[in-house]
Amino acid sequence: MKFERAAGILLHPTSLPGPYGIGDIGPQAQRWVDFLAQAGCSLWQVLPLGPTGYGDSPYQCFSAFAGNPYLVSPQALLEEGWLVDEDLQNRPDFPEERVDFGQVIGWKLSLLDRAYERFRDQANSEMEGQFRRFRAEQADWLEDFALFMALKEAHGGEPWSKWEAPLRDRQPQALAAALTEQAEACERQAFRQFVFFRQWGALRQHARQKGITLIGDAPIFVAHDSADVWSHPELFFLDLEGRPEVVAGVPPDYFSPTGQLWGNPLYRWQAHKASGYAWWIARVRSVLGMVDLLRLDHFRGFAGYWRVSGRAKTAEKGRWVRAPGMDFLRSLQGALGELPIIAEDLGVITPDVVKMRETFGLPGMKIMQFAFSGNPKDAFLPHNYPVHCVVYSGTHDNDTTCGWYARVGEEEKTFYRRYLARPGQEVAWDLIRACWASVAAYALAPMQDFLSLGNEARMNYPGNPSGNWTWRMAEGSLNEELAGRIREMNFLYGRVNTEGGNH
Repeated sequence: MKFERAAGILLHPTSLPGPYGIGDIGPQAQRWVDFLAQAGCSLWQVLPLGPTGYGDSPYQCFSAFAGNPYLVSPQALLEEGWLVDEDLQNRPDFPEERVDFGQVIGWKLSLLDRAYERFRDQANSEMEGQFRRFRAEQADWLEDFALFMALKEAHGGEPWSKWEAPLRDRQPQALAAALTEQAEACERQAFRQFVFFRQWGALRQHARQKGITLIGDAPIFVAHDSADVWSHPELFFLDLEGRPEVVAGVPPDYFSPTGQLWGNPLYRWQAHKASGYAWWIARVRSVLGMVDLLRLDHFRGFAGYWRVSGRAKTAEKGRWVRAPGMDFLRSLQGALGELPIIAEDLGVITPDVVKMRETFGLPGMKIMQFAFSGNPKDAFLPHNYPVHCVVYSGTHDNDTTCGWYARVGEEEKTFYRRYLARPGQEVAWDLIRACWASVAAYALAPMQDFLSLGNEARMNYPGNPSGNWTWRMAEGSLNEELAGRIREMNFLYGRVNTEGGNH
């Protein structure tokens, strides 16, 4: 598809400010959309929106289809009448600058349970009808997910591969008994999804009115401890007890000398192909029901992936295995038409990956922070970009630009200063300006760079199992002065949003 010249900001909803311990998709998110429009931006990029599990990572979700209940807005539930003022009293003393998931999760889920009880007791027939319709429309994934989460709760959070064999193996009799036994718990889980999708739908509508395009993110792999793997074991390499035989990762690289051991089970691509890639098509369709464009994470994995033993402790020993990316994308295009996809084509890129991306006309990614460690032929330098690409100052996997500058060697710093003819006093804004001035159709930067924040605001350290995903923007960061500065950049480089008003 054609990408018109535009610009925007990468910010996950968890990073929004607000009094409830974690950013959410209620009034604060609506104000964020207003700020984007005021700043002349037309793009908002988020990380995956699924229910986070191990390590609180949006790339390790309990479902590739469900929404994250921790993102539900208590304020919006209050306005709906499903919470009352007293429910929001005595909340924990949350830190403002980071998400304390340990505190947030229990408090948020107890709120959602209270909302469910009030909904169950007081909802009028129209609202009950909406809930029933939602369950019917989403039944393909929702019923399995609700039962999975209910059973997970009943097993004290244990992964499904440790449940008793009849449930682990989805024996029909055991499933039927569980559905009866867990009926209310399943309904409670379905209600959380109903609320999430209602709130996200309202936010998406608001974004549309303001001329903001939403860019979502789909991890290539899914978590082993997920409803997806439990309900479709035939699509993954698992042993007889449901454990992964082989897992995903990447070999040693820029980020890690031992590689990255992601631990996700690998796809039985032959089984996917035999079904006409039905699960994948449903998954992409589902995500595109929530956002306008999709960043397909680890795009090179659709051409070939790094396969490591399920018992390995690091990703150093593995082998490259071919994947049927061309066939898969052809089937996806046949089902969806034009593919509104950005290919995350970073890392070791081989000719077959380039061919796959070019065949389907997908823009790749450029990262400005990577541009200054080589020479003028470096593909990440702006004068080497094609128009059909998306440039970022950095992503959620990189340090902030100020953090990057503080860490790199003198040679890299000197090349940056020479190339951009800047003294290095406003390094984040220098890189933002270079992104915006480039020919790349889309230019984005993480919010941390617009705020010139250092390493303390980094979102993720790839390979670190904990302590990630916690950064939150300070209350008051979104002021008129910042909006004006971003709007000027959008105007100067022909990227201004003309649909959102406020110009």
